[in-house]
Amino acid sequence: MAQETLGVWGGNLVTVNYLFLGYTTMVAYSSKSGLIIHNLINLPSTVSGFFFTVFFTILISVGGTRITDNVNQWLTTTMIGILLAIEVSVVLYGGWTGLDGSSNWGNIPATIPVIIFSLVYHDLLPVICAYLDGDLARIRASFIIGSFVPLFTLLIWDAVTLGLSAHADLVIDPVELLTRVQWSGISVMVETFSLLAVGTSLIGTLLGFSQFCVEQLNNFAKNSTSSSAQTLKLEENFEPRVSRNGQRKLFDPKKWWRTNKLGFTATTLVVAPSLFISTTVPDAFSAATDIAGGYCMTTLYGVLPPVMAWVMHTRSSNKAIVNNIDQNNEAGSDGSVSLLSMKPAWIGVGLISGGIVIDQILEDLSKLHP
Repeated sequence: MAQETLGVWGGNLVTVNYLFLGYTTMVAYSSKSGLIIHNLINLPSTVSGFFFTVFFTILISVGGTRITDNVNQWLTTTMIGILLAIEVSVVLYGGWTGLDGSSNWGNIPATIPVIIFSLVYHDLLPVICAYLDGDLARIRASFIIGSFVPLFTLLIWDAVTLGLSAHADLVIDPVELLTRVQWSGISVMVETFSLLAVGTSLIGTLLGFSQFCVEQLNNFAKNSTSSSAQTLKLEENFEPRVSRNGQRKLFDPKKWWRTNKLGFTATTLVVAPSLFISTTVPDAFSAATDIAGGYCMTTLYGVLPPVMAWVMHTRSSNKAIVNNIDQNNEAGSDGSVSLLSMKPAWIGVGLISGGIVIDQILEDLSKLHP
């Protein structure tokens, strides 16, 4: 879309931005999973984060999208159940006190990158479109209904941690805040919930990012004829084949590897650098979330879409003038009515997103020169 509206430079800009976003997101999830597992079983965070990421990489690469989807549904259901248990426990033990007016709202700007980072699940849009066979009604329903689940979860999570802030020392991480509460089982539930949240998010990011890399490798190799065979499959990779006489053929590893070689290459390009950074850079999670939320996601989903909409609207308006056609009739055929009616919205989004990027730059500069 960026290349169609902004030209080659726009497509290259989005490609670089998305690659940076994908790697910083993967680094954040790998680093955070290691810290959580370390708190649970006292395994070194670098080792646990490495194996946690490798586990989901193998699940997606070998199991395929169908198996990954089933695992993800089970993990999500378990995560929601644990969240409900945490909320009930907090309420029963008097942890829900609400806002008492002592909150420091001046700290909100520093949390904006993390808030934006919670929208990273939109990267899964191409995979969802393919998974639902391009059914627009089902795609819309999945995103509208599915968006309410993380929204509700985040609101409840914030309410619980804000309510507990009056009973604990000032800390930065809400997970640490809850784990300090000396209630039986609450620490394990919180850590488990956090690990499941990271795991389900990692699945979505790895699926979308690896598929993106597959497409880029296909474009780079100019081998469009094999693109459909090499992309991440929406069926089982180990589905048994049947010969003409009705007998099942044995699994052919060479043919399977030829079919999935590009997918494994793309996944390796995604996972290997991410694991290297997460295991060698201390406190990679905080830095990665700030970069991904404050710069990459804000630019990719906040700044560039309004710019593309502006270009589309300008082109449709110029076309109507040149052809001397009524603007309303012309817009009805190319969608400019929809763009025109939403003009205040996408201009506002672009200005706010640009302001967030500038604010993040100033904040980072202030850290360099306190």
